[in-house]
Amino acid sequence: MKDRRKYERFSLIVPARLELITSGKKQVFDLQSRNISAAGAFFDIDVPIPEGSHVKVDLTVASQRLKELTGAQSLIKVEGTVVRSTPTGVAVCFDGGCQILSLNSK
Repeated sequence: MKDRRKYERFSLIVPARLELITSGKKQVFDLQSRNISAAGAFFDIDVPIPEGSHVKVDLTVASQRLKELTGAQSLIKVEGTVVRSTPTGVAVCFDGGCQILSLNSK
């Protein structure tokens, strides 16, 4: 079967915080990515999240080169939609925009 993905996907474990708002109730999960691309990511989570749910995701990216230049890590903030939910995780398609913020080193 041919892979239909537009962007290359990388096996990359990155700490993440996923925020889900349903029926006015906010749930926050600290988790990690299993793989990621420019268009989306798969996150390990054992709590079912319904497909079609809108989520906000914060990804913490540590890079030695980034630390050398800025003394900090960066936080990537994206929003997206859950497109697949499995017993071991969820696939999120990013909406397209993102913010990249510097986190001060501690």
